[in-house]
Amino acid sequence: MRLPTPGRPHLTYCTNIHRGESWPEVRANVVTHVTAVKTRVAPDRPFGVGLRLSGAAAAALAQPDELAAFRALLAERGLYVFTINGFPYGAFHGTPVKEAVYRPDWREDARLAYTDQLARILADLLPTGCDGSISTVPGAYKARIASPRDVDAIADRFVAHVATLHDLRERRGVTIALALEPEPCCQLETVSETVGFFEEHLWRRTVPGLDRRTSAEALRRHLGVCFDACHMAVEHEPAAAALAAFAAHGIHVVKVQVSAGLAATLAAADDVAALRAFADDVYLHQVVERTAAGLRRWSDLPAALEEAAREPRRREWRIHFHVPLFRERLGRFLSTQRYVRELLALVARQAVSQHLEIETYTWDVLPAEYRSEPVTNAIAREIEWVVAEIARPAEGAPPART
Repeated sequence: MRLPTPGRPHLTYCTNIHRGESWPEVRANVVTHVTAVKTRVAPDRPFGVGLRLSGAAAAALAQPDELAAFRALLAERGLYVFTINGFPYGAFHGTPVKEAVYRPDWREDARLAYTDQLARILADLLPTGCDGSISTVPGAYKARIASPRDVDAIADRFVAHVATLHDLRERRGVTIALALEPEPCCQLETVSETVGFFEEHLWRRTVPGLDRRTSAEALRRHLGVCFDACHMAVEHEPAAAALAAFAAHGIHVVKVQVSAGLAATLAAADDVAALRAFADDVYLHQVVERTAAGLRRWSDLPAALEEAAREPRRREWRIHFHVPLFRERLGRFLSTQRYVRELLALVARQAVSQHLEIETYTWDVLPAEYRSEPVTNAIAREIEWVVAEIARPAEGAPPART
């Protein structure tokens, strides 16, 4: 669905919230869940789909007959695909994922082949006149970067993917951009690290088969960032300053993932005990603590909780655990909803990005009291919350509530 804000961006939610690794499962999710959400939030207008495809699902959908059938299904239901979440390649629900979510990473040819395939699929699904986006792993998990050669290998594969995107634009007339998604404890974690990587390792490269001028244009057209609001809030990156830094270096915000994390104050032992409810064994929940000496990080919540129990003191944590946007508070803890509201206020005033995607993939592992309603109802409430936030006046109005 399009929003009546500068640039008229598309708004959707990411289907990675739904279980499903095979193509028949993903297709069934579109038929049931996505259609149900559209019926509530956009019954009389086209509704965009934020598609998540595993490697196996992408290989199945890439078959011409399957693509033709899916295009027909989308048209029949008033749906269109404008963005793909190309971050998680393998299983993403019901089994421990943790740092395996980054594999294959951009040091590996399998990641490039997968992303090239996603781009070809998206080129076949995009409506006429609509640009596409694919969000991806921010290089690799930081612990896997062993040397400058790894960084060069990652940059080389990003540039190789740009060659694929440039070719699609030349042959098919479609423009697709790859959105590198900074995340805690990854190669690209902070705004400054991300800017440095673009300046030092991407903008200086030449796309195979292109002259220097055409190459520079292609790199800036087809590479950018995915601004995940949860990740940025966890890293204490002010939204306005982060967007300004990307703009100053010519880095396009290809996609904004509208997401909220946890903001926890640990002042007593029972605070630590209460937070254990969020320490699931499926996803990696990085923790960032602000201290007088700067930011301190843990790669996962259980390790941070273990130290907090062993060394009790007051702590201010932000945690990479995506929680429903409409929840300002989860028990004794806050969400980073305030950060999201500040970001959406910017979206309401300026053309931040053409693509907005709500991403609350951790629905299945939320403590039970926060996921008692049907998931499609919760998704619709998130979309309605975002629309109301963007529509409300910048000054003096109460926060949107749904």
